[in-house]
Amino acid sequence: MAVLARLKQTKPIRPPAGLDPRAVRPPNLRYVYTLTAFVSLGGFLFGWNQGAMGMIIADARWIALMQPSSDWAVGFVVSVYNISCAIGALFVGALADLYGRERTLSLASLLTICGALVQALSATLTQMTLGRFIIGLGIGAFAAGVPLYISEISPPELRGRIVGIELMILCFAEMVVFFVDYACFFLPLDGWWRIPLGLQVIPAVVMAIGCWKSSWVPPSPRWLVAQERYDCALEVLTRLHGSAAAEVEMQEIRATLEEEEEEQLTVHGTSSLTIARGSNNNGSSRSWSDMFRGPVLRVTLLGAGIQFLQQITGTNAIFYYTPQLFRNGGITDPTVANLATAGVGVVLFLSAWIPIFFFDRLGRKTWLQLGLVGMFTALLGIAFLQRHAETHPGDARNYVIIAFPFLFFTSFNMSWSSGSWTYAAEIFPISLRAKGNALCTASLWISNFIVAQVTPPIMTAISWGLYLILAAINVGAFIFVRYCLVETRGKTLEEMAHLFGIEEKHGDDAQASRSSERRELLADNLIDDEDDEGEV
Repeated sequence: MAVLARLKQTKPIRPPAGLDPRAVRPPNLRYVYTLTAFVSLGGFLFGWNQGAMGMIIADARWIALMQPSSDWAVGFVVSVYNISCAIGALFVGALADLYGRERTLSLASLLTICGALVQALSATLTQMTLGRFIIGLGIGAFAAGVPLYISEISPPELRGRIVGIELMILCFAEMVVFFVDYACFFLPLDGWWRIPLGLQVIPAVVMAIGCWKSSWVPPSPRWLVAQERYDCALEVLTRLHGSAAAEVEMQEIRATLEEEEEEQLTVHGTSSLTIARGSNNNGSSRSWSDMFRGPVLRVTLLGAGIQFLQQITGTNAIFYYTPQLFRNGGITDPTVANLATAGVGVVLFLSAWIPIFFFDRLGRKTWLQLGLVGMFTALLGIAFLQRHAETHPGDARNYVIIAFPFLFFTSFNMSWSSGSWTYAAEIFPISLRAKGNALCTASLWISNFIVAQVTPPIMTAISWGLYLILAAINVGAFIFVRYCLVETRGKTLEEMAHLFGIEEKHGDDAQASRSSERRELLADNLIDDEDDEGEV
């Protein structure tokens, strides 16, 4: 236990040396972006793993070495990673509350290093599967922990953009690893695939060190408030959002936590509240069962539902098996199929910039619905052209199929890629945010497992019929978004409980006044800060 206790960041966080603590400090949007970019190395590793295996499992040299017994065996190598990602995400729910968001990301980096080395050194399918399982624990923790951290340091007006930056870095990694795979594919080595699997150790080491050092990545201010380290939380908020906004933000965060404690008192009684207050230094006072009680259940179902749908609408059914998609569409030359697969990585990266600049300009629900229209159209196009290729092999028009995965991922990236992660990370009350985001992320990985496991046999059995099934799921997702989701654009994290009817507070007017004042201050600060950066 003494060793575990040392995992928590306990050093005081003070103003820079020589700076008058009473001095008014401006916001530092550049610092917010820098922190986001650094912790998004976790997103980079996430993207690297998502992109690395598609070309590898389709390669004859890898198949000859690993000798999978069936399509189900290949699917399991891919999908066991998703199960361990779900487990890793669930652990974040407890670890992020106990030891802090940034220290949890550091631990995730160590698991990623171990898993990458096991995969790169594998000589059997069993060893490869073990490596996939280990690295999945780390990537799952990144998938839950990075959006949690960056949502807690970002201004509400830029939360979609900030999460979009992580997704852009993730997509950049997917693009890079496609070309690394493609280049290594031509090496006269049977074990060419060991290179892209081993390279991910480098960013994982950087991430492990940086997230351990609080001078690089400070703890989340909301975690510091939950730990009753108010001066440290105020200092972190001041560095991020400036003195004026930080003071108002601190009042709002503390008031929200106090009101959540009052709710605990109402629901569980005095003894529970006493225990909760005494447990602040050891993690969240709320249990997993609180996720499924009263109005919080609605939030849980919405968050888990949006993340589950993100996967079964088709993204990884296409992404994991892109070479097979092109082959079934009549592109029989493996070099052309692999080059087109690498082109998917380019499209992913370029389209990832759309939410960075535009996501916060429209509502979450609007973007999700627009994306589904494009995804639905692309899936119908893939199904039609694969059916055409069955009856017209060698037809030059078969190459048109390349455009439809590009359309799908452009539509997906501008909407669901950022939208589902942003929504799940922002809707839970403070005391349940780590557990809620972890549960939603686990939901995503479970659906990812299902998709990875069933896609190869379904593709073998009904070929283009797979994409008609996915198109029908997109219709269901559209209905879910339109009629079930609650719009959250522009709301502070502390306002979410009001929005979803979780807390009936005595101080609603005061809370609304603080939230309004905070939004105005942050909006003014952002304008001023961006103007300053434009003058540099």
